[in-house]
Amino acid sequence: MIRKIVENVYNVGAVDWDRRLFDELIPLPQGTSYNAYIIFGSEKTALIDTAEPYKWEELKKNIEELGVEKIDYIISNHAEQDHSGCLPFMLEMFPEAKIVTNEKCKQFEMDLLHIPEERFMVIKEGDVLSLGDKTLEFIMTPWVHWPETMTTYLQEDKIMFTCDFFGSHVATSHAFAKDYDRIYHEAKRYYAEIMMPFRKFIESNIKKIEEKEIKMIAPSHGPVYDEPKYIINAYKEWIDDKPKNITLIAFVSMHDSTRKMVDYLVDVLSDKKIDVRARNLITTDLGEIAMDLVDAASIIIATPTVLAGPHPAVLATAYLANALRPKVRFAAIIGSYGWGGRTVDILKATMGNLKIELLEPLLIKGLPEGEDYKALDKLAEKIKEKHDSIGL
Repeated sequence: MIRKIVENVYNVGAVDWDRRLFDELIPLPQGTSYNAYIIFGSEKTALIDTAEPYKWEELKKNIEELGVEKIDYIISNHAEQDHSGCLPFMLEMFPEAKIVTNEKCKQFEMDLLHIPEERFMVIKEGDVLSLGDKTLEFIMTPWVHWPETMTTYLQEDKIMFTCDFFGSHVATSHAFAKDYDRIYHEAKRYYAEIMMPFRKFIESNIKKIEEKEIKMIAPSHGPVYDEPKYIINAYKEWIDDKPKNITLIAFVSMHDSTRKMVDYLVDVLSDKKIDVRARNLITTDLGEIAMDLVDAASIIIATPTVLAGPHPAVLATAYLANALRPKVRFAAIIGSYGWGGRTVDILKATMGNLKIELLEPLLIKGLPEGEDYKALDKLAEKIKEKHDSIGL
């Protein structure tokens, strides 16, 4: 499938309608795409990014159908294999082509793909590459989400090719973002799962690319934005340090003891005008949890005690939250046990990276009863006070 972006610029990448898991971790309910952009200049031709190796035949077919006879430069914005994986095949197909990238990316691709050093042309911040009547400018945007990631700016058409930055895991047949409610959701999922740990780096990199006049943002996953302010403003909202008046309750319940606590807390917190997201970790995919973490001011981990510790699904979610480093400010641990355990200590150690205030834990023996519900009332009131204290 070939999609025209502007005159002499085409997306020849691969659409993966069927893929449902990324990095063996991230659910992909809408599939994904690996965008690769051909740019025909009056003198030279460039390709920006490639695709996963298993999508080589589709990428090759698109290039051939477009009638590309020669590629002079392959711009590699990022070394991860979903964008660089077809580089060895491209170099065989176009033996005169040079891979254009920065020094760090070159080293990664030599390690990951065993590409000889002589096949690279190394560029740095602000360098330009002429294709004749089209000019590519290179902007270093590290840590969105690897240390070597960069953005390529097509000066004449004012297109930012941002690779993972501003991406979304969506398989579509159209070139440009259309259903903005849908794309907002999938772009937020993508941000939450991949970009959130790098919020501070993203802030500085947004400022850097906004110095240019931008007509389009062309990521390497998902559709092109011909309204670039839409996705830029969404990112500014997501990286803002102030959370929203939201409490995420991430829970597992084996025999309803923990579930009764969760159900009660949902009602009490809702009565206090707090937006509650109660997510059963057995049935909710990690992407939804990650999206909740983008905005939540507080998180409640609710777990039964299993072999003296938290339920494994709860432990995995706590580990994920610790890795994603959301802007959540407050946390609490609640749950039930039969005879004892180290649930609180294990969860506290697992979430050591989070800059949170941990409220008093509440673990009860067996099913909750009168005094336990009073303790839940106090916890809800404390959460309300904490939210109020930061102006929510």
